[in-house]
Amino acid sequence: MTIRTAQMEDIDAITAVETECFPPAEAATREEFAERLKYYKDHFWLMFNEGHLVAFVDGMVSNQKDLTDEMYVKAELHEEQGDWQMIFGVNTIPAYRRCGLAEQLLKRAIADAKAQGRKGLVLTCKDKLIHYYAKFGFENEGVSESTHGDVVWNKMRLTF
Repeated sequence: MTIRTAQMEDIDAITAVETECFPPAEAATREEFAERLKYYKDHFWLMFNEGHLVAFVDGMVSNQKDLTDEMYVKAELHEEQGDWQMIFGVNTIPAYRRCGLAEQLLKRAIADAKAQGRKGLVLTCKDKLIHYYAKFGFENEGVSESTHGDVVWNKMRLTF
């Protein structure tokens, strides 16, 4: 398994993994990924097994303290020198789940954010994943204002 940041050429593989991991109302589109890669390709952490993308974590950086729905669709809001690394998606294709791949990617994203001098990371998750992110040090700040995908999300923050 190898981990690296994204390149524009990865867009089809990224889109395919996202489509396999999230329902249509929650999944980012190819067009949204094209914009994200244009603005913050170095904030995609991709994991490959023998050249095939099997998992990834992505998100923009912002000086805003909270992740907003607007960030999902407006990649130009990325602020490379921002305080907070937002995490939009933690994706692992089903055949590779429960092998610790997401954990490796999250640890890499956390280490990179820390090395870049960020204040921490922010993500939203469903109730069933609160305990998972807590093991990395994320604290639940309650229900998020996000209505992305018409789902109730919990706001989770890891502060350095």
